[in-house]
Order: sequence, then C-alpha cells, then structure tokens
Amino acid sequence: MSFPLAKHIAHSYVKHYRLLSCKRWVRSRINSSDIHVQLLGPASSIRRQSVFTPRRAVMYVPGSEQKKLGKLEGLAVDCAVMDCEDGVAINRKDVARENIRASLDSLSTPGVGDLAVRINAMDSGIVSDDLNIIYKAHNLPKTLMLPKVNTQNDLHLFSEIFVDVLRTKNCPNYKAKLVIFTESAIGLINLKDILQEGMELSKTLPFQLEGVVFGSDDFCADIGASRTEGANELLYARQKVVTTAKAFGLQAIDLVHINFRDLKSLETQSLEGATMGFTGKQVIHPNQVDVVQRAFSPSDEKVEWAQELVKEFETHQQSGKGAMTFRGSMIDMPLVLQAKNILSLVKTNDNVKR
Repeated sequence: MSFPLAKHIAHSYVKHYRLLSCKRWVRSRINSSDIHVQLLGPASSIRRQSVFTPRRAVMYVPGSEQKKLGKLEGLAVDCAVMDCEDGVAINRKDVARENIRASLDSLSTPGVGDLAVRINAMDSGIVSDDLNIIYKAHNLPKTLMLPKVNTQNDLHLFSEIFVDVLRTKNCPNYKAKLVIFTESAIGLINLKDILQEGMELSKTLPFQLEGVVFGSDDFCADIGASRTEGANELLYARQKVVTTAKAFGLQAIDLVHINFRDLKSLETQSLEGATMGFTGKQVIHPNQVDVVQRAFSPSDEKVEWAQELVKEFETHQQSGKGAMTFRGSMIDMPLVLQAKNILSLVKTNDNVKR
C-alpha cells in the first residue's frame, strides 16, 4: 500500500472515530427520544426556537488584562468578547484563561447582550487548555468564538475536545452559540463546506453555529495584500463571506476599522458593511461602539414597517385566510421572520442608543 493511500485511510478512520465519540456523548446525555427532540431537535426546530442574539458591535477585550475586563460592567454593547487569542501574548495565556474563568462568575454586565469567549485556533495546540480552564466556571459562556477555521476538520477537532470537556460538567441542557472566523485564502475557499458541516454538527452536538467573522488582517497577510483605508483589496472576500453566511441563515461580522480615533471613516465603513449585508462589525475600542451599532440598527422607517407587518400578519393568521399582501407586496414567512428579527433587535438593545 502506498504511503498517501495509507495516510488517507488513517485520516478517514480517525475522523469517523471522532464523530462517533461525539455522538455517543450526546446519546449518553439523553434518556428518551422525547428528551432528544426537546434538547436538540432537528435543525429546523433549533433554528426556529433559538433566541436571536444581536451582534452589531463585537468588541474584543484581552483576557490577560483584568482591569479592562472589569470595565465591561459599565459598558453597553451587543457583544463583548473576552479574548484568549490575538489580544494575548503567548506567555500570558494562562493568566487570560484564569481571568476569563473568574470573570464569568464575578462580573455583572447588564449592558452586554452577549458575553462571549474567543479561544485559540485549532492549529495552536492549546485549545484543550483554554476550554478545560474556562469551563471550570459556574456560569458557562453563552458564546464561543473559534478563530482561523480553515477546513471542516478544524470543526471536527474542536467538537471532539469540546465534548470531552463537557463530559466533566453536569450541564445536560447546555448548548453554546458558536461563531467561527474566516481568516485565510483556504478558509475562504472552503467556507461553504465548513458552514454546511457546522450546521450538520449543530444538530447533535452541544453547540449551535450562529455566525461568521471576517478576519481581515490575517487574511491580508495570508494573501500578501496591503490594507488600505478604502479596503478595496478585500471587496471580493467580504462579499463572499457575507453571501456564504447568509446562504445558511447565519450572521456575518465585518472587518475591524483599525483607526479607532477616526469615527467619521468608521461610520462610512460601517454603513458600507451594513449595505453589503453584514449584520455587525468588529471593534477594538469602546469609542467605536455607538457609531457601529447605529450603523447596523434598522431605521425608524424600517422599524415602523416591521411593526405594521407583524401586526397585520398576526391578524391575518387569526382570520384563517390564505395568501397575504402587505402594502402591495406578497408576504411569505422569511419576510415575517425578518420583521420579527428587526423588532427583537430593537427590543434587546433598548438600553443602547440607536
């Protein structure tokens, strides 16, 4: 047998074993088919039942800096990410993990809609260390962010480690929200297959894939491009990320605007991203939050449209009539869900200036 063929067979066996191991864990947590449906359900049920989590501004806070983590208690932002990855030096990873674990249990963050944790990339070799320490917390993170996902196998490896860590926890109803990052040429090329696999894994494993973040700086470094203020060099990549994410009904988070002092340019880029279809944007400083969240908020006209559409739809449902029109257009369920998401975003963020 040739070496390449042997390597391929071995890889297929390992992949199969890992998936079986993950599925056995799920079955070990379930006592009946009724509980299985209630806890996990088919993909369509999970999507219908999941609570919409706005992530207009996604702000990173280095986990190694306890003082900055403490400031989250007074911050109003859709998503704050306690970071173990790029924002933390390699010799401070241990400190970051412990700080994040402690912060999950001690911080009071009423203005933060989604308190997330970004672990290290699968190729770092330290994901198990991240999860084993962070998941000692009593309050588990609502959202996990997995950077530099280049292939489907990265998701399989993550799933194996994640399931192993959760075996030590008594949390049968826990299902993390998962957001992954596209940061390389190969990751962009493979994005459709990655998301498709992520949605399949979400049916049976203790996470639900919810979004994709475009990591522009690592992407530029990977392809040898130079960042410009207009970001024209990233137009194709941004369009592909948002299109592929939306094909699976997922959130798409746009690139970072590096110059946090230039709020006018930030506003321009944020509005551009919203026009392209992105649902939010990464930020690196609290001063950027309000500008970004306004740009990714529905206008007053859009809110009024959503309110009236939902109201008329509910009245129409009670009447038992067939097809529905609203302001001259035929209405289907995806449009109704879009309207409900707009209203949910406004309601969830009523403490943030639109």
